Amino acid sequence: MKNRRKRGGVNGGDVVLVSWRRFFRFVALLVFSFVLFSALFIFLGKKINQKAVLGGSVPAVKVVTIHEAVEFPDQTLIFLNYPPSSRLLTKEDLFCVFSDVNDSSKLFKELPFAVETDDNGRQIVRCSAVPRGNTVSLAVSRWTVGNNKDLLVGTTHRWDWLVYDAVIDDDNSTVVFVKGLNLRPGKVADVSRYECVYGWDFTKPKLLLRAHVISAAQEIVRCKTPLTVLEGPRTAQSQPVKVSVRIKGSGMLPSVAQPIKRPGRVKDSKPFETCVCTMTRNAANVLREWVMYHGKIGVQRWFIYDNNSDDDIVSEIKNLENRGYNVSRHFWPWIKTQEAGFANCAIQAKRDCDWVAFIDVDEFFYIPSGQTLTDVIRNHTKAPSSSTGEIGEIRTPCYSFGPSGLRDPPREGVTAAYTCRMVLPERHKSIIRPESLNATLINVVHHFHLRDGFTFADVDKGTMVINHYKYQVWDVFKEKFKRRVATYVADWQNEENVGSKDRAPGLGTRPVEPSDWAERFCEVRDTGLQGWVLENFRDRKTQRLVWEREGRRVEDEVIVQMGSWVDKRVGRKRKKQLKAQ
Repeated sequence: MKNRRKRGGVNGGDVVLVSWRRFFRFVALLVFSFVLFSALFIFLGKKINQKAVLGGSVPAVKVVTIHEAVEFPDQTLIFLNYPPSSRLLTKEDLFCVFSDVNDSSKLFKELPFAVETDDNGRQIVRCSAVPRGNTVSLAVSRWTVGNNKDLLVGTTHRWDWLVYDAVIDDDNSTVVFVKGLNLRPGKVADVSRYECVYGWDFTKPKLLLRAHVISAAQEIVRCKTPLTVLEGPRTAQSQPVKVSVRIKGSGMLPSVAQPIKRPGRVKDSKPFETCVCTMTRNAANVLREWVMYHGKIGVQRWFIYDNNSDDDIVSEIKNLENRGYNVSRHFWPWIKTQEAGFANCAIQAKRDCDWVAFIDVDEFFYIPSGQTLTDVIRNHTKAPSSSTGEIGEIRTPCYSFGPSGLRDPPREGVTAAYTCRMVLPERHKSIIRPESLNATLINVVHHFHLRDGFTFADVDKGTMVINHYKYQVWDVFKEKFKRRVATYVADWQNEENVGSKDRAPGLGTRPVEPSDWAERFCEVRDTGLQGWVLENFRDRKTQRLVWEREGRRVEDEVIVQMGSWVDKRVGRKRKKQLKAQ
């Protein structure tokens, strides 16, 4: 002790002073280390958490850009541009943000209708129509709206002046779908007025490739595809080429169309004999009956061109796929372009299908003899070719059915419920051999023009007809009234072609239910297809049709039970009243 005090000074004071200094230094270093470690932990933790949430692709999300947009009267399509190998955003990731042009602080946001992927693999966000005096952008939901991280829209195109889709056919020509040429239906235009233009940046004329037009009709222009385009991009990261149409003397149309080459088809045989193509919107409730019925009569493949559905059609198609039906959905957002969509489908189906029927989801082939659709096609094409050419199209007459006295949508489906129709058939619908189509791909109301050397065959109405459930109960029909998909068929609200067969006779142009709607269009009672459906699709145990939904069955049982309970309650109340008297 003495030695320690001697070295440390009087009473060891120096020793105590040195120890406190060291203690304070140690504590300060410990606190600093703790704060630094905590800050690093929080910072890195957030980064790790973000990477976990975003699938490890935070940088990829932040470099997503908006390539371009197309404005429609009822919605806006926004095309996203992704870097390679980045995670795709979902509907829950995004907000559509609308900002006042004069005051950027005035904005409102809403979830998009949907986030879709087209046949080119491009991701498209469906937002509401942009209000007048506003601009639209996208915000990723993990960011704060309005914090300068919004995805701003670049070029915005008008829908009525646009090259909107393109596909390379099996002859290596490019079929281009154009809005704004205003060509007459069913007529071939002068090709010398047009030129096809390919490129990556249409603002740089020196880098564009020009090609001759082979044919032009309606909304379809067929071009000779440059070899550079056919060879495809040199690397996976290369920007896809676009195609447009130049009207000589008037300039070039804007374009969102990227021509893609479909895989080649099998030369010797195709995987499917009979296929069906349709264009529809919000058909989830009726799709199961339509697919299952036609599967029973021989259809093997279905192409569904979805024209901006807002219902549960995606999960319904998935359900059908799980049941073994070969159904594919093709997002087709272009309004009033049914003819162009059918032409696109004819090209798609060419590599897979011997024959393709073009009908709507409210139309059903009815074959009284019980044969399959494939049998009927074979019977009409197995004979030697006629003097006018080989059979390339089979035409089937249509009967239009009415509400048949019903006022509520039938739970059992249309084929078993609607039994009252017009006496005379309307225009036919076509089943076509894809190779027989004219290069123009002209088609009007499901009827195509054929190449030289091919002709058509009419099916006798005793052999096969189409039951067209055109005029259903009012709640269903009024939805159809609001919007037509055919290019050259006027919407019922428009004051044009009022006497056309495409309109509801006597309805006029106002979507107001007539008092006698349920009894209209009932000239003949026809229960032929109803009887066949009940015989072939009714479950013997439950007495329900195979396409009826489980939810509806439970609902029916509840209604029956409630009805029974109400009847008993009313009965007891009536007994008390009688006793009181």
